[in-house]
Amino acid sequence: MELDKNKVIIKGVTEDGRRFRPSDWAQRLSTAAAAMMPQTRERRARRPFHPKVNTALIDGINSVVVDKTLAEEDPRLYNFLINFAKENGLVVENLD
Repeated sequence: MELDKNKVIIKGVTEDGRRFRPSDWAQRLSTAAAAMMPQTRERRARRPFHPKVNTALIDGINSVVVDKTLAEEDPRLYNFLINFAKENGLVVENLD
């Protein structure tokens, strides 16, 4: 997959090459991101995912794709996602 310069990819593999568990971690993280959204009409409609945080299967690896504009729009959520990846030793692509 070609990297989109406007996206950060958090892959479900650790820096030492192990698969990250549980296998549904990406869905759980995306759901947590949606829960952190400000109370809006979209959220009241029980949108299950944040519009700037998506799950993806990249090269057979569960991943979370984060739009970089989230860093300015909601720095608290963006930092939560990036810190989650760092604390768990996950591979993060396109973080600059």
